[in-house]
Amino acid sequence: MARVDPVKKSAVHADATFQDRLARVARDTQALLDRLLATTPIDGERARPVRLLDVMRYASLGGGKRLRPFLVVESAALFDVSRQNSLMAGAALECVHCYSLAHDDLPAMDNDDLRRGRPTAHKAFDEASAILAGDGLLTFAFDILSRPETHPDVEVRLELVSALARAAGLGGMVGGQMLDLAAEGRFDAAPPELSEQDVKVLQAMKTGALLRFGCLAGSILGKANPSQRAALEHYGSALGEAFQIADDLLDVEGDPATVGKATGKDAAAHKATLVGVLGPAAARRRLENLVSEAQAALSAFGSDADVLKAAARFVATRTA
Repeated sequence: MARVDPVKKSAVHADATFQDRLARVARDTQALLDRLLATTPIDGERARPVRLLDVMRYASLGGGKRLRPFLVVESAALFDVSRQNSLMAGAALECVHCYSLAHDDLPAMDNDDLRRGRPTAHKAFDEASAILAGDGLLTFAFDILSRPETHPDVEVRLELVSALARAAGLGGMVGGQMLDLAAEGRFDAAPPELSEQDVKVLQAMKTGALLRFGCLAGSILGKANPSQRAALEHYGSALGEAFQIADDLLDVEGDPATVGKATGKDAAAHKATLVGVLGPAAARRRLENLVSEAQAALSAFGSDADVLKAAARFVATRTA
């Protein structure tokens, strides 16, 4: 009888557990956002305009893997944080992510007609409604984080608000989006020549910042010590870079029907990607190294972090 490799057996088990937990977080996040985005105004709100709420719900309740809330929930679980607290923080992060997609799909940005296999928000409604829905989701994220339901300690809530604002803003996702547009040559006669390091900085801001926040949020909720916090931030940084490389490989090689959106657009738009700089083969090697780096960053947490390690493998091998 062939001997089963215990390391591979453990990895297979962790991968199955990861899929189960990811699906559970997706269901719980969907239910929570559905509740938070109900039609009834809360204290201090005069009304919730029906059309605006419809578009916000369309943009945020349309499925998706919910990887970012998953990172919040699983990183917080390392410190025995209440699931209610981590889901609230995860829902806030997902609002920022979904706002960014609604705006990113607009004609002035990436001009996409499909998202998650269905019409993008501006196609299903109109551009003005999609813009306002994105604005609404962004600001609603901070409403969620500020609530005692997210954490009873006001200092924890304040740190979450500050960290998400920085991850989403000038030095994070929005700043990275501007660098991305500049790399396409939107503001000059020709696209600038970017080095590998330039592309890494751009993508660490545009994509990596929110994924990194997902891991950081768990350490904030859990009041982690500095070394634990640094380990989760290191993991989040490596995971963010891996996610973007995998995304760029999907744009080159993926099936639009599986991916759920148009592919082959990066090269046509002169987007700055590590796949473009390194080539697909070298980018895949870099992706493998990043998975190992992300997993090694969690070594201090032992087997408690096996599901987060499996998340790194998932990010590298996903097909959508």
